[in-house]
Amino acid sequence: MITKDQVTEQLKTILDPELNVNIVDLGLIYDIAIAQEKGGVEITMTLTTPGCPLSFVFEEWVPAAVKKIEGVKDVRVNLVWEPSWDPDKMTDEAREMMGIIK
Repeated sequence: MITKDQVTEQLKTILDPELNVNIVDLGLIYDIAIAQEKGGVEITMTLTTPGCPLSFVFEEWVPAAVKKIEGVKDVRVNLVWEPSWDPDKMTDEAREMMGIIK
């Protein structure tokens, strides 16, 4: 059985190359949908900016990381821009790593 916790842990292994913080703690992951019977996972996520030149990298890295979970056969990345990302979506740990004090 594939769980959201497993998917989240795999996504935490992916660091934003510019910020050096994982994409979960940055608040880039909006939803994780799992189709158990098909072994499918759909990740709804955003990027820090719509013009991010590295968007193609995440479209490769996210499926590669999630496919490491036993039972996952297909991963789809749904890149969205609404709601737009802002630093309030970051975890306290990510803010601390980046030196942002609230």
